[in-house]
Amino acid sequence: MKKVVFLISLFSTIVSLSQDNNFQSVAFQNIGPTIMSGRIVDLAVNPQNPTEFYAAYASGGLWYTNNNGTSFEPVMDAAPTQNIGCVAVDWNSGLILVGTGEVNSSRSSYAGIGVLKSTDKGKTWSNIGLPDSHHISKIWINPKDSNEIVVGVLGHLYSKNEERGVFKTINGGKNWTKTLYINDETGIVDVSFAPNNPKIMFASAWERERKANNFKGNGIHSGIYKSEDAGTTWAKINANSGFPSNNGVGRIGLTSYNENIAYAIVDNQNLRPNASNEKPKDANAALFEVEVIGAEIYKTTDSGKTWTKTNDKFIDDAFYSYGYYFADITVDESNENRLFISAVPLLFSNDGGKSFESISKDNVHADHHVCWVNPKNSNHLINGNDGGVNITFDNGKHWIKCNNQAVGQFYSVNVDEKENYEVYGGLQDNGVWAGPNNYEHNVEWLQDGKYPYEFLSGGDGMQVQIDTRTNNLVYTGYQFGNYTKIDRISGERKYITPQADKKEEPYRFNWQAPILLSSHNQDVVYFGGQYVFRSMNQGKKWEKISIDLTNGKVEGNVPFGTITSIAESKFKFGKLVIGTDDGNVYVTKDSGENWIKISTNLPQGLWVSRVRFSTFKSDRIYITLNGYRNDNFTTYAYVSEDLGTTWKLLTENFKQNAVNVILEDSENENILYLGTDAGLFISIDRGITWQDFSTDIPNVAVHDLVIQKREKDLIVATHGRSLYKVNLSNIQQINEKTQSNSIALFPVKNISFSKNWGNKRSAWGTENTPNVLIWYYIKELSNTILTIKNKDGIVVFNRQNKAEKGMLKVDFDLCIDEKTKTAIEKKDSKIKINQSGNKKYYLPSGKYTIELENNGKKETQTLEILEKNQMR
Repeated sequence: MKKVVFLISLFSTIVSLSQDNNFQSVAFQNIGPTIMSGRIVDLAVNPQNPTEFYAAYASGGLWYTNNNGTSFEPVMDAAPTQNIGCVAVDWNSGLILVGTGEVNSSRSSYAGIGVLKSTDKGKTWSNIGLPDSHHISKIWINPKDSNEIVVGVLGHLYSKNEERGVFKTINGGKNWTKTLYINDETGIVDVSFAPNNPKIMFASAWERERKANNFKGNGIHSGIYKSEDAGTTWAKINANSGFPSNNGVGRIGLTSYNENIAYAIVDNQNLRPNASNEKPKDANAALFEVEVIGAEIYKTTDSGKTWTKTNDKFIDDAFYSYGYYFADITVDESNENRLFISAVPLLFSNDGGKSFESISKDNVHADHHVCWVNPKNSNHLINGNDGGVNITFDNGKHWIKCNNQAVGQFYSVNVDEKENYEVYGGLQDNGVWAGPNNYEHNVEWLQDGKYPYEFLSGGDGMQVQIDTRTNNLVYTGYQFGNYTKIDRISGERKYITPQADKKEEPYRFNWQAPILLSSHNQDVVYFGGQYVFRSMNQGKKWEKISIDLTNGKVEGNVPFGTITSIAESKFKFGKLVIGTDDGNVYVTKDSGENWIKISTNLPQGLWVSRVRFSTFKSDRIYITLNGYRNDNFTTYAYVSEDLGTTWKLLTENFKQNAVNVILEDSENENILYLGTDAGLFISIDRGITWQDFSTDIPNVAVHDLVIQKREKDLIVATHGRSLYKVNLSNIQQINEKTQSNSIALFPVKNISFSKNWGNKRSAWGTENTPNVLIWYYIKELSNTILTIKNKDGIVVFNRQNKAEKGMLKVDFDLCIDEKTKTAIEKKDSKIKINQSGNKKYYLPSGKYTIELENNGKKETQTLEILEKNQMR
């Protein structure tokens, strides 16, 4: 019961912070990219009109299309989470049910908060139960009574819990009954039902245990259960039925053709005959080279009494060693022998699973998770994979890619210093990309054939460093420390990862191995394994400048005991701080000659997600700790003013919200930004209080933050909704004086006058309308008056606002009424204001005074409307 409170607390915290949000007017701009998409986990397709469907993204929310995927719109942005395991729709009533929390059990399969319900196409959502489930695999809605619902719950990913199994309600979620429970480590990963008799159901149990250093994705309790009363009671398939029953049974996917015929795909983690027990020493190789049996297909024709394996040969290169990520199987409702397996490729069988062929042709990403087959047209498939949605009408010979939405799962972000600077980032299973900071989504690029973002490298894209002396040399790579130096002008690529000599154990590198160019000399590169490596010549040669700074190697199938974050002080070359995945923080003041452990007084055993040196005080350090891999959602962010001798917790007003990154503002030391698994937050008092800082960003995980200092832009890397940008110029001016005065009016950009204001550019074009943004800050909730006067004191704009506070803005379109126009012309005979095509009058060029009044205090700024030739 304790963890139920924790999860509810997590989202109530978000709500309470939002209610005291002083930055609701500060809107973020999504700058893409879209083309590579993000991981799809489920589809809900209208069988009567398959051009209408919902696509569920693992951490990017639910999206709706009614034009066959030509465009999508988000329908879950108002919900308290964007993390999804499955979606079900009653197309007759419009009821949408989302099982939150992804079941693929990857490194970024975020926990959910139960079952969410909407009856208005996603405008509003309510939680109807199972808040401690964390990860929900399947939802069935009785087509004849939408109050009868069956839910498969996988349960916690990193810890034991009892809210897992099969749950059923007959009153729309008001009350739930747990109808199937195996144990606190085994949950339900799939449920199938017979289309001709939905009372016949199969549920697959999966025993699995994920830790930061190891993933055991199989066990004796994995197996198949059957219900003959629509999920009210269950019986396990007999061990003598022919279906595997041993410790090697992993994830199982199910699909039912009718009440008698069903298929199961199982991830068999037993070793193949004559396979070697020796584990590959390289973590990346271990994903592909371990000789397990892998995918197997089983069929029953007697409603589950007996099962027969259909494939005589190994289904090679389907699951590799990580079948926990797949195991989805679909049977064509019109032909029991047509099967589709969602694996690394998308596999098709026309003979009931005896043989397979890959139908992952051009334009289709690898790593497939769901495939829908049109019951009225067997050649029409909709496929969901790590790269989004694909559609085919010829059974996979040709595919359409439906990626117009920004749902990229970024791990990292960085910026260069070009005049029109670019943003760089690494994405989950979609490589590393670079693109313009002012990107706005459109499909005009199809005309010239060049997408604005450029693909730099593949794999799971990781951290990026840019040599800003030329902005052409980029250091980046993929999972487990495989990094390359890329010259974007010549195209030259050099692998630079430090290599152990033959006498050493292979180095351990984190999934996101950290890399850093020194701000003092960008030929100097730092790299993190279990040691800190340094290169003085751009990665050509490496030296260790530390001992093993972790607690040592921990056996498992995931590298652990690794450095996760590195920072160098701008005040001194070689003054470094590092963090590790096992909770250590070390600092050196002499380029690694001496290292001091500074984490003894911090919470122990947590993942150090970020270390930062302040750019204002030489001995100030910020760190964040993350307990996500222990199902610990507490928010840990700390500051030290004495190089780690003492620490202060900055996040006491947070309850449960795992944190990934902290960033100090580049201009104002009082301002901090915090990226968590449920959004972005800001503090203007160095962590004493925090507020929501995510207008137009849904509650999605924020993995990384960077400020382009010259332009004063904050770039936000989300793990599910790509990149966002916001300008900080005004926010950075909130200082102690502003706080004490309780009022601030910020400088306003000049604008160039145009005689075309109010006119259309062509008969079919849009209206040319000006807009001036006037930003101001009010500390306390109170009335304000905003007035604009011309040089002669004539009031051209006046607005009286009641009960407002925080960072606020007024959009002024420079329009005036006829009375004001007449007054201006009467006062100055040289001025003539003509009516525009839209029948409005616009202010002429000249200087104007903006005045903000609040509780007897006044602030003024100048707005100048320049003649066109005055603009520089």
